[in-house]
Amino acid sequence: MSQTVHITSPTHLSQLLTTSRIVVADFYADWCGPCKAIAPVYEALSAQLSRPRTITFVKINTDTQPAIAQSYNITAMPTFMLFKAGRETQRIRGADPKALDAAVKALAHEAGRADEDGAAASSAVAGASGAWAGATVPKGYADITDSVDQLGLDFLNLDSDAGGARSIFDKSRPSALAGKGAVTAAAAAGGKKDWIESDTDEQLMLFIPFQSSLKLHSLHITSLPPTSSEADEEEEEEDKPMRPKTLKLYTNRATVLGFDEADDHPCTQQIALAPADWDPRTGTAKVELRFVKFQNISSLVVFVVDGEGRGEKVRVDRVRFVGETGESRKMGRLEKVGDEGGE
Repeated sequence: MSQTVHITSPTHLSQLLTTSRIVVADFYADWCGPCKAIAPVYEALSAQLSRPRTITFVKINTDTQPAIAQSYNITAMPTFMLFKAGRETQRIRGADPKALDAAVKALAHEAGRADEDGAAASSAVAGASGAWAGATVPKGYADITDSVDQLGLDFLNLDSDAGGARSIFDKSRPSALAGKGAVTAAAAAGGKKDWIESDTDEQLMLFIPFQSSLKLHSLHITSLPPTSSEADEEEEEEDKPMRPKTLKLYTNRATVLGFDEADDHPCTQQIALAPADWDPRTGTAKVELRFVKFQNISSLVVFVVDGEGRGEKVRVDRVRFVGETGESRKMGRLEKVGDEGGE
Protein backbone atom coordinates (compact mmCIF):
# COMPACT_ATOMS: atom_id res chain seq x y z
CA MET A 1 0.00 0.00 0.00
CA SER A 2 1.32 3.42 -0.98
CA GLN A 3 2.32 5.76 1.84
CA THR A 4 3.16 8.70 -0.42
CA VAL A 5 2.71 12.11 1.20
CA HIS A 6 1.25 14.95 -0.90
CA ILE A 7 2.99 18.18 0.08
CA THR A 8 0.62 21.03 0.93
CA SER A 9 3.05 23.87 1.72
CA PRO A 10 6.75 24.75 1.94
CA THR A 11 6.54 24.31 5.72
CA HIS A 12 5.09 20.84 5.26
CA LEU A 13 8.09 19.83 3.15
CA SER A 14 10.56 21.42 5.57
CA GLN A 15 9.09 19.43 8.46
CA LEU A 16 9.47 16.15 6.58
CA LEU A 17 13.04 16.98 5.61
CA THR A 18 13.72 17.45 9.31
CA THR A 19 11.91 14.38 10.66
CA SER A 20 12.73 11.77 7.99
CA ARG A 21 16.29 10.58 7.36
CA ILE A 22 15.63 10.13 3.61
CA VAL A 23 13.04 11.95 1.49
CA VAL A 24 12.29 11.09 -2.13
CA ALA A 25 10.39 13.90 -3.90
CA ASP A 26 8.43 13.68 -7.17
CA PHE A 27 7.87 17.09 -8.80
CA TYR A 28 5.01 16.65 -11.27
CA ALA A 29 2.03 18.33 -12.95
CA ASP A 30 -1.42 16.96 -13.68
CA TRP A 31 -1.11 17.85 -17.38
CA CYS A 32 2.29 16.13 -17.77
CA GLY A 33 2.09 12.89 -19.79
CA PRO A 34 5.51 11.47 -18.72
CA CYS A 35 4.59 12.22 -15.09
CA LYS A 36 1.51 10.02 -15.42
CA ALA A 37 3.49 7.29 -17.17
CA ILE A 38 6.07 6.90 -14.42
CA ALA A 39 3.63 7.44 -11.53
CA PRO A 40 2.92 3.67 -11.04
CA VAL A 41 6.67 2.99 -10.71
CA TYR A 42 7.00 5.70 -8.07
CA GLU A 43 3.97 4.43 -6.16
CA ALA A 44 5.32 0.87 -6.20
CA LEU A 45 8.63 2.08 -4.73
CA SER A 46 6.73 4.04 -2.09
CA ALA A 47 4.66 1.00 -1.11
CA GLN A 48 7.75 -1.21 -0.92
CA LEU A 49 10.27 1.05 0.81
CA SER A 50 8.45 3.67 2.92
CA ARG A 51 9.47 3.54 6.60
CA PRO A 52 8.35 6.07 9.25
CA ARG A 53 11.04 8.71 9.95
CA THR A 54 13.51 6.79 7.77
CA ILE A 55 12.32 6.86 4.13
CA THR A 56 9.45 9.13 3.07
CA PHE A 57 8.09 9.48 -0.46
CA VAL A 58 6.42 12.78 -1.34
CA LYS A 59 4.70 14.24 -4.39
CA ILE A 60 4.83 17.96 -5.14
CA ASN A 61 2.40 19.45 -7.66
CA THR A 62 4.34 22.26 -9.32
CA ASP A 63 1.13 24.08 -10.27
CA THR A 64 -0.22 24.26 -6.72
CA GLN A 65 3.21 24.62 -5.05
CA PRO A 66 5.11 27.01 -7.37
CA ALA A 67 7.21 28.45 -4.52
CA ILE A 68 8.70 25.03 -3.76
CA ALA A 69 9.37 24.33 -7.43
CA GLN A 70 11.08 27.67 -7.83
CA SER A 71 13.20 27.27 -4.69
CA TYR A 72 14.60 24.00 -6.04
CA ASN A 73 14.98 25.32 -9.60
CA ILE A 74 12.66 22.74 -11.17
CA THR A 75 12.74 23.31 -14.94
CA ALA A 76 11.53 19.94 -16.26
CA MET A 77 8.87 17.43 -15.28
CA PRO A 78 8.93 14.99 -13.86
CA THR A 79 11.96 15.73 -11.70
CA PHE A 80 12.86 13.43 -8.83
CA MET A 81 15.01 14.70 -5.95
CA LEU A 82 16.59 12.50 -3.29
CA PHE A 83 17.41 14.04 0.09
CA LYS A 84 19.48 12.62 2.94
CA ALA A 85 19.52 14.41 6.31
CA GLY A 86 17.81 17.37 4.61
CA ARG A 87 20.44 17.72 1.87
CA GLU A 88 19.95 16.96 -1.83
CA THR A 89 22.05 13.95 -2.88
CA GLN A 90 20.73 13.24 -6.38
CA ARG A 91 18.39 14.66 -9.02
CA ILE A 92 16.79 12.72 -11.88
CA ARG A 93 15.19 14.73 -14.69
CA GLY A 94 12.60 13.06 -16.87
CA ALA A 95 10.66 9.80 -16.75
CA ASP A 96 13.52 7.30 -16.40
CA PRO A 97 12.15 4.34 -14.40
CA LYS A 98 15.45 2.40 -14.37
CA ALA A 99 17.44 5.34 -13.04
CA LEU A 100 14.76 6.12 -10.45
CA ASP A 101 14.53 2.51 -9.27
CA ALA A 102 18.32 2.16 -8.99
CA ALA A 103 18.84 5.48 -7.16
CA VAL A 104 16.05 4.97 -4.64
CA LYS A 105 16.93 1.34 -3.86
CA ALA A 106 20.60 2.23 -3.41
CA LEU A 107 19.71 4.89 -0.86
CA ALA A 108 17.25 2.55 0.89
CA HIS A 109 19.95 -0.14 1.06
CA GLU A 110 22.34 2.37 2.60
CA ALA A 111 19.72 3.30 5.21
CA GLY A 112 19.18 -0.37 6.04
CA ARG A 113 22.90 -0.94 6.55
CA ALA A 114 23.08 2.16 8.75
CA ASP A 115 20.31 0.75 10.96
CA GLU A 116 22.15 -2.58 11.27
CA ASP A 117 25.44 -0.88 12.10
CA GLY A 118 23.66 1.38 14.60
CA ALA A 119 22.12 -1.62 16.35
CA ALA A 120 25.52 -3.33 16.60
CA ALA A 121 27.15 -0.14 17.90
CA SER A 122 24.40 0.34 20.45
CA SER A 123 24.81 -3.22 21.74
CA ALA A 124 28.56 -2.73 22.05
CA VAL A 125 28.15 0.54 23.96
CA ALA A 126 25.50 -0.91 26.28
CA GLY A 127 27.67 -3.96 26.91
CA ALA A 128 30.73 -1.89 27.73
CA SER A 129 29.06 0.67 29.96
CA GLY A 130 26.22 -1.40 31.40
CA ALA A 131 23.82 1.47 30.61
CA TRP A 132 20.29 0.81 29.43
CA ALA A 133 19.61 1.99 25.87
CA GLY A 134 16.09 2.70 24.62
CA ALA A 135 17.17 3.15 20.99
CA THR A 136 20.11 2.36 18.73
CA VAL A 137 23.15 4.62 18.57
CA PRO A 138 24.31 5.44 15.00
CA LYS A 139 27.72 4.20 13.92
CA GLY A 140 30.43 6.77 14.60
CA TYR A 141 28.64 8.32 17.58
CA ALA A 142 28.25 7.44 21.25
CA ASP A 143 25.91 7.83 24.20
CA ILE A 144 27.34 10.96 25.85
CA THR A 145 24.73 11.39 28.59
CA ASP A 146 27.51 11.17 31.19
CA SER A 147 28.53 14.66 30.04
CA VAL A 148 25.43 16.20 31.67
CA ASP A 149 26.32 18.51 34.57
CA GLN A 150 23.69 17.18 36.97
CA LEU A 151 24.49 19.75 39.65
CA GLY A 152 23.41 22.55 37.29
CA LEU A 153 20.06 21.09 36.22
CA ASP A 154 17.10 23.45 36.49
CA PHE A 155 13.61 22.12 35.66
CA LEU A 156 10.46 24.26 35.76
CA ASN A 157 6.94 22.99 36.54
CA LEU A 158 8.22 19.70 37.99
CA ASP A 159 5.84 17.64 40.13
CA SER A 160 7.55 17.13 43.48
CA ASP A 161 5.75 13.80 44.00
CA ALA A 162 7.56 12.26 41.01
CA GLY A 163 11.29 11.70 40.66
CA GLY A 164 13.90 14.44 40.83
CA ALA A 165 15.54 16.01 37.81
CA ARG A 166 18.50 13.60 37.90
CA SER A 167 16.28 10.52 37.64
CA ILE A 168 15.79 10.84 33.87
CA PHE A 169 19.55 10.48 33.30
CA ASP A 170 19.79 7.26 35.32
CA LYS A 171 21.59 4.46 33.46
CA SER A 172 19.25 1.75 34.70
CA ARG A 173 16.31 0.24 32.86
CA PRO A 174 13.14 2.27 33.61
CA SER A 175 11.14 0.60 36.34
CA ALA A 176 7.95 0.93 34.27
CA LEU A 177 9.35 -1.60 31.79
CA ALA A 178 9.59 -4.14 34.60
CA GLY A 179 5.86 -3.88 35.31
CA LYS A 180 3.67 -2.19 37.85
CA GLY A 181 4.83 -4.55 40.64
CA ALA A 182 8.40 -3.31 40.39
CA VAL A 183 7.31 0.30 40.77
CA THR A 184 5.19 -0.57 43.79
CA ALA A 185 8.07 -2.45 45.40
CA ALA A 186 10.40 0.51 44.95
CA ALA A 187 7.86 2.85 46.49
CA ALA A 188 7.35 0.49 49.42
CA ALA A 189 11.09 0.56 50.02
CA GLY A 190 10.97 4.32 50.32
CA GLY A 191 12.52 4.95 46.91
CA LYS A 192 11.64 7.91 44.70
CA LYS A 193 9.94 7.36 41.37
CA ASP A 194 12.44 7.12 38.54
CA TRP A 195 10.58 9.44 36.16
CA ILE A 196 9.43 13.05 36.12
CA GLU A 197 6.03 14.60 35.47
CA SER A 198 4.84 18.14 34.92
CA ASP A 199 2.92 19.73 37.77
CA THR A 200 0.20 22.31 37.13
CA ASP A 201 -0.19 21.70 33.38
CA GLU A 202 1.36 19.72 30.53
CA GLN A 203 4.38 21.98 29.96
CA LEU A 204 7.93 21.28 31.16
CA MET A 205 11.04 23.41 30.82
CA LEU A 206 14.32 21.51 31.20
CA PHE A 207 17.66 23.37 31.47
CA ILE A 208 20.47 20.86 30.91
CA PRO A 209 24.09 22.11 31.12
CA PHE A 210 27.06 20.00 30.01
CA GLN A 211 30.50 19.58 31.55
CA SER A 212 32.16 20.50 28.23
CA SER A 213 31.15 21.55 24.73
CA LEU A 214 29.54 18.75 22.73
CA LYS A 215 28.37 17.94 19.24
CA LEU A 216 24.83 16.60 19.49
CA HIS A 217 23.54 14.22 16.85
CA SER A 218 20.24 13.21 18.47
CA LEU A 219 18.44 12.70 21.74
CA HIS A 220 16.41 9.71 22.85
CA ILE A 221 13.34 10.41 24.97
CA THR A 222 11.62 7.60 26.86
CA SER A 223 8.08 8.10 28.12
CA LEU A 224 6.09 5.27 29.70
CA PRO A 225 2.72 6.54 30.93
CA PRO A 226 0.48 3.77 32.32
CA THR A 227 -1.84 2.04 29.89
CA SER A 228 -5.58 1.94 30.44
CA SER A 229 -5.30 -1.54 31.96
CA GLU A 230 -2.54 -0.45 34.37
CA ALA A 231 -4.22 2.77 35.47
CA ASP A 232 -6.86 2.98 38.15
CA GLU A 233 -10.25 2.24 36.61
CA GLU A 234 -11.68 5.31 38.31
CA GLU A 235 -8.94 7.59 37.01
CA GLU A 236 -10.23 10.12 34.53
CA GLU A 237 -8.55 10.50 31.13
CA GLU A 238 -7.52 14.05 32.06
CA ASP A 239 -5.63 12.75 35.11
CA LYS A 240 -3.43 10.31 33.17
CA PRO A 241 0.05 11.55 32.21
CA MET A 242 0.89 11.87 28.51
CA ARG A 243 3.88 11.46 26.26
CA PRO A 244 5.52 14.65 24.95
CA LYS A 245 4.24 15.79 21.58
CA THR A 246 5.80 19.15 20.66
CA LEU A 247 9.36 20.02 21.68
CA LYS A 248 11.30 23.25 21.25
CA LEU A 249 15.07 23.16 21.70
CA TYR A 250 17.23 26.17 22.63
CA THR A 251 21.02 25.98 22.69
CA ASN A 252 23.79 27.60 24.76
CA ARG A 253 21.69 29.55 27.23
CA ALA A 254 23.28 30.52 30.53
CA THR A 255 20.11 29.82 32.54
CA VAL A 256 16.71 28.22 32.18
CA LEU A 257 14.22 29.89 29.85
CA GLY A 258 10.99 31.05 31.51
CA PHE A 259 7.67 29.95 30.03
CA ASP A 260 6.71 33.57 29.30
CA GLU A 261 10.02 34.08 27.47
CA ALA A 262 9.69 31.10 25.16
CA ASP A 263 7.61 32.84 22.49
CA ASP A 264 10.04 35.78 22.42
CA HIS A 265 13.10 33.64 21.68
CA PRO A 266 13.48 31.72 18.40
CA CYS A 267 14.22 28.07 19.05
CA THR A 268 17.10 26.23 17.42
CA GLN A 269 14.76 23.42 16.34
CA GLN A 270 11.13 22.45 16.84
CA ILE A 271 10.06 18.80 16.78
CA ALA A 272 6.60 17.29 16.46
CA LEU A 273 6.46 13.70 17.73
CA ALA A 274 3.79 11.40 16.27
CA PRO A 275 2.49 8.17 17.87
CA ALA A 276 4.45 6.14 15.28
CA ASP A 277 7.72 7.68 16.51
CA TRP A 278 7.58 5.79 19.82
CA ASP A 279 9.16 2.34 19.92
CA PRO A 280 6.43 0.07 21.36
CA ARG A 281 9.06 -2.12 23.12
CA THR A 282 11.01 0.61 24.91
CA GLY A 283 8.66 3.61 24.84
CA THR A 284 11.48 5.64 23.29
CA ALA A 285 11.45 8.22 20.47
CA LYS A 286 14.65 9.11 18.58
CA VAL A 287 14.82 12.87 17.97
CA GLU A 288 17.28 13.54 15.16
CA LEU A 289 18.83 17.00 15.28
CA ARG A 290 20.03 19.34 12.55
CA PHE A 291 23.64 18.48 13.18
CA VAL A 292 25.18 21.71 11.86
CA LYS A 293 23.06 23.68 14.35
CA PHE A 294 24.19 21.60 17.33
CA GLN A 295 27.97 22.08 17.24
CA ASN A 296 29.83 23.37 20.32
CA ILE A 297 26.84 22.96 22.62
CA SER A 298 27.43 23.89 26.26
CA SER A 299 23.77 23.70 27.36
CA LEU A 300 20.38 22.69 26.03
CA VAL A 301 16.91 23.84 27.02
CA VAL A 302 14.18 21.34 26.17
CA PHE A 303 10.72 22.93 26.24
CA VAL A 304 7.91 20.36 26.26
CA VAL A 305 5.12 22.47 24.79
CA ASP A 306 2.29 19.94 24.93
CA GLY A 307 1.49 16.25 25.23
CA GLU A 308 -0.13 13.56 23.16
CA GLY A 309 -3.69 13.28 24.47
CA ARG A 310 -6.23 15.04 26.68
CA GLY A 311 -4.36 14.81 29.98
CA GLU A 312 -3.00 17.62 32.08
CA LYS A 313 0.46 16.22 32.78
CA VAL A 314 3.42 15.05 30.70
CA ARG A 315 5.75 12.23 31.77
CA VAL A 316 9.42 11.63 30.89
CA ASP A 317 11.22 8.49 32.11
CA ARG A 318 14.65 8.81 30.48
CA VAL A 319 16.64 11.18 28.28
CA ARG A 320 19.82 10.04 26.54
CA PHE A 321 22.14 12.22 24.43
CA VAL A 322 23.93 10.90 21.36
CA GLY A 323 26.86 12.70 19.75
CA GLU A 324 30.54 13.19 20.35
CA THR A 325 32.96 14.91 22.69
CA GLY A 326 36.61 15.80 22.28
CA GLU A 327 38.31 16.80 19.06
CA SER A 328 36.42 18.25 16.14
CA ARG A 329 35.02 16.00 13.45
CA LYS A 330 36.53 16.24 9.98
CA MET A 331 34.55 18.51 7.68
CA GLY A 332 34.05 15.71 5.17
CA ARG A 333 31.99 13.82 7.73
CA LEU A 334 30.06 16.94 8.64
CA GLU A 335 29.09 17.52 5.03
CA LYS A 336 27.69 14.00 4.79
CA VAL A 337 25.42 14.13 7.84
CA GLY A 338 24.74 17.82 8.26
CA ASP A 339 21.60 19.80 7.49
CA GLU A 340 21.82 23.30 6.14
CA GLY A 341 18.03 23.70 5.92
CA GLY A 342 16.26 26.57 7.70
CA GLU A 343 14.99 26.78 11.21
